Amino acid sequence: MPNAVYLKDYAPPACMVSHVDLIVTLEANRTVVTSTLHVTPGTVAHEPMVLNGEGLELLSLLIDGKELAKDDFTYADDLLVLNRPPQKPFTLSVVQVCNPQANTSLSGLYVSNGVFCTQMEAEGFRRFAFMQDRPDVMATYRVRVEAPRSMPILLSNGNLVESGKMPAGSHFAVWEDPHPKPTYLFALVAGDLACVKDNFTTMEGRNVELGIYVEKGKEDRCDWAMTCLKASMTWDEERFGRAYDLDVFNIVAVSDFNMGAMENKGLNIFNDKYILARPDTATDTDYVNIERIIAHEYFHNWSGNRITCRDWFQLCLKEGLTVFRDQEFTSDLRSRAVKRIEDVKTLRARQFPEDQGPLAHAVRPASYIEINNFYTPTIYEKGAEICRMLNTVLGAETFRVAMDLYFERHDGEAATVEDFLHCMSEVSRRDLSQFEKWYEQAGTPVVDVTTRYDAASREFSITVSQHTPETPGQKEKAPLHMPIALALFDTHGKELELNTKENVSLAGGVFELTTASASLTFRDVADCPVLSINRGFSAPIILRSDASEADLLFQMSKDSDSFNRWEAAQTCGLRLLVDAYKGTSVDTTRFADGLRNTLISPELDAAFKALMLQLPSEAELTVALAVDVDADRVHAARQSVLRQLGRTLDNELHLVLANRPNSNKYSPDTSSCAHRSLRAAALSLLGYAAPFRALSISREDFTAASNMTSEVGAIGSVLSLESADVDAMLQSFYDRHHADHLLLDKWFMLMAARATSSVQVAALTQHKDFTFNTPNRVYALLGGFTGSNLKAFHSADGAGYRLVGESITLLNAINPQVAARMANSFRSWGRYNRVRKTHATAVMQDILRHKGLSNDVFEIISRTLGS
Repeated sequence: MPNAVYLKDYAPPACMVSHVDLIVTLEANRTVVTSTLHVTPGTVAHEPMVLNGEGLELLSLLIDGKELAKDDFTYADDLLVLNRPPQKPFTLSVVQVCNPQANTSLSGLYVSNGVFCTQMEAEGFRRFAFMQDRPDVMATYRVRVEAPRSMPILLSNGNLVESGKMPAGSHFAVWEDPHPKPTYLFALVAGDLACVKDNFTTMEGRNVELGIYVEKGKEDRCDWAMTCLKASMTWDEERFGRAYDLDVFNIVAVSDFNMGAMENKGLNIFNDKYILARPDTATDTDYVNIERIIAHEYFHNWSGNRITCRDWFQLCLKEGLTVFRDQEFTSDLRSRAVKRIEDVKTLRARQFPEDQGPLAHAVRPASYIEINNFYTPTIYEKGAEICRMLNTVLGAETFRVAMDLYFERHDGEAATVEDFLHCMSEVSRRDLSQFEKWYEQAGTPVVDVTTRYDAASREFSITVSQHTPETPGQKEKAPLHMPIALALFDTHGKELELNTKENVSLAGGVFELTTASASLTFRDVADCPVLSINRGFSAPIILRSDASEADLLFQMSKDSDSFNRWEAAQTCGLRLLVDAYKGTSVDTTRFADGLRNTLISPELDAAFKALMLQLPSEAELTVALAVDVDADRVHAARQSVLRQLGRTLDNELHLVLANRPNSNKYSPDTSSCAHRSLRAAALSLLGYAAPFRALSISREDFTAASNMTSEVGAIGSVLSLESADVDAMLQSFYDRHHADHLLLDKWFMLMAARATSSVQVAALTQHKDFTFNTPNRVYALLGGFTGSNLKAFHSADGAGYRLVGESITLLNAINPQVAARMANSFRSWGRYNRVRKTHATAVMQDILRHKGLSNDVFEIISRTLGS
């Protein structure tokens, strides 16, 4: 069994590397890396110095120019140990060889379509060169890259200080990064790439040369990415006072990448799906994702690079904080209300199931086996919610001052969660020791709300109680410090003053719950009001209230908080879905009336209307049902409720669909995207009630489409309908676009969502355009199948589980990180009925018996099984 790493065992390294000189001579099958490490010894005499190295061939090892004797070091089990390092500063020179061409894991140095590329986070540097591969070792780097002139582009971190030709058709480039960084932020790219250039002048007057490097012929797909980069740089200056600090900022887009992107200092490397965009090749979602992810990686320059993590347990310190920052960026540029709803939808779809299942872990976990497995929704999305709560509790102005202090005090350091919270506490002069439990406790808190109105005393009382269910390894949970935003409305929709009998401070309408239970009594309330609570999703909780259907319908129409209007609709919709699943007679009339009022309201955003039309997903219904779930009944229940809604709203849906947008004038602006999203939502709902009419509109939209949003939207809106017309559109899409790898991924994803059984998905794994070696293709087909086709994945015969299990064992030998991501598909297996659990258990046990199973997959599957 692999060994776990524990937060409690953290200790600083015996020796510290302060500067690294690298000479990298690139060859596909044999790259030679010559490294010179400038080392400062630790305080303990003769304590060994440990360097990580995986799969490396060691050619030479010298200290201060002298070769080490064989008994001075050992190299075994991926560790190079200097047994007796000098007790004064010294240089360690190492010559080592790696094989990028054979590196299918895409971690370390590898080759993607003829381009040399690196991915060092979290622990990839050890596959490139011997080093203390840990985030608390921060060094400056000077890198000389040598390669044949057939690879004209040679890039690394920092600023270019020298370049030139070499004998025998080679050339070199020297890059110097003046800012200390850990190994995971090192980057190198070499190849024959095209470059789109621009520039940006910072608020400090620095002229920064911007470059986006892509495959030749795709330069015309970089305009949006460049626009987004410049918008990010401007926003970070204006909102957080953070200016860029190098003379160049480069982005490289590659097609083989495990993640979305990587924030390497001055040289961001991106999965090309988050760079390349043109109206005929990218959807609205692609455009928004590019905007968001470019911002996220750029914002890491300060929240992740200038200040990094002391150890990997502090990962949320950079990722959660930066997600919060990119959410705020999108909210400022687009619709804040719609963005908040979309973020909560993501949290509930991805993080809540993780928090409520066998893979639950704290935002700052206590242990791990493979750190790559902890790049999770809990670290990212829940981590962002914690930052958002701090912003709410402290107030935006105080939070900004505290962030300034954090950036100033810890610049150039590897920091901890305590460092971050101490800055917040110092500036606000508030004790945040209880708030820190958000980082320590796993699980999603459940908050129960009960209300009582006393007409005689004109008092309205609420009682709020919290508890966090036990999670693996954590049975007892302490009360959390959570901000609960609330408001009261009279029968006319007027917001009431919050005068409490207890004289509790409700600054900004926020009640800070710090105990297991608390009550508030509001005075001078003429009639029983409607309570709007957890407004804006002020705390990441599961809220259970005694709100009646009338209260929820009132909120759908009258609540001044857009999030709670949507939340009321979701609660109503979920109640209908649960009733339909249980076989109870369902009447959607009153709910449909609420949606109708939303659709005909001229002041509401079209994107908000689109979100209101979307019922909770099958996954959300499964979570609500909790145990012994039948996936077929879940699917049928949702279909039946959607069918009723579509029929009731027939006239309103046709009004939305009556005017087709002018697809010849595509723009990714907020308003245009909103109207296209509303059309897609209306067409989808119509498809359940009037499939023939929906198909007719879909065919017309598909034929008339001159942009990818309209093309994919036309197919996606009727994807669930059994019709030869849908098959014909899918075939036409493939015929038009199969030469473009990003559009081919979209086709595989559509096919996975449409499949009626795993047999069809299995056949697609044999398709000539499918490969297990490309992460995006795997995520499109198998990720699409497990994520959006729950009925087929959770089929009662277990075939869906077996297909995914076989794919995981195959991927394990190719790319363990991708295999582990697919293993996460089993995280909700315990919610399903006995026959499904039996099949899932058998598949996971088979995976654990697989010879050569990686730590990545072992950790996920063993934790999922609870073994």
